[in-house]
Amino acid sequence: MNKYTLSILGAGCLWGFMGMFTRHLTGYGFSTQAAVIARCGFACLFFGILLLFRDKKLFRIRLRDIWCFLGLGLCSLLFFTYCYFQCIALTSLSMAAVLLYTAPGIVMVISLFLFREKLTVRKVLALLLAFAGCCFVSGLTVGSVNLKGLIFGLCAGLGYALYSVFARLALDRGYENGTINFYAMLIAALGAGIIWGFDEPVQRIFSSLPSFLWSLSTGLFSCFLPYLLYTYGLSGTEIGKAAVMASTEPVVATLVGIVLYHEKLTLSGALGVILVVAAIVVLNTGARNRNSA
Repeated sequence: MNKYTLSILGAGCLWGFMGMFTRHLTGYGFSTQAAVIARCGFACLFFGILLLFRDKKLFRIRLRDIWCFLGLGLCSLLFFTYCYFQCIALTSLSMAAVLLYTAPGIVMVISLFLFREKLTVRKVLALLLAFAGCCFVSGLTVGSVNLKGLIFGLCAGLGYALYSVFARLALDRGYENGTINFYAMLIAALGAGIIWGFDEPVQRIFSSLPSFLWSLSTGLFSCFLPYLLYTYGLSGTEIGKAAVMASTEPVVATLVGIVLYHEKLTLSGALGVILVVAAIVVLNTGARNRNSA
């Protein structure tokens, strides 16, 4: 596996802990809206510090490209995070994760038309394996679906898919990883604050030391680090492949649910883990074959 693949897999693993952080914030009285602002706000702070240390010129963006960052911040991050947190509140961690992973299919369709990426048999096979694995690992059945949770989960999948699209567009325009994510997080946090207000999140974040530390940890481990890794991975990987490889997220989310919240892993769940791993192997075997050709 190359460094881009490892970065994407690492991002997926870190995103798998998002449900844990969300539930801790909920335990400290955070609403979904306050959790969104805390997560994106602290991530924005970390990306800002990164740019200050690297090069202050990286804060510069061209006015004609502002739509890329608005798309990242509002149409992807804000929309996705809000819908995903709502889905987690209405369903299990594993079900929320599998609904989120309708995103790779959406990404592949968009990349086919927008970036002229080829839709190969190998990609389709990997996509089917990954999605089937997510379904198995979650134990998802028709009878277990909460309609409201289902809608929020599918909307989260759409928002998540749009991140890969807008991030690739920004990368193609010459912007660096830190710049892309700094403005994405800033716009998402400001957008959430304008819509829902800053009073509650500020009050919740500074209500106690544990509340502050969990807010900071959420921004660091479920937002700053995974988006840093994922965007770097996108710079050397087709977005359709990247979306499939990030399917490690529902596997980790399910394991977190099992270990911390006593959600059961059935035989079908174990099969799901195997299928997700198989999807990743299929994609990366194809990459090695092409490189050697």
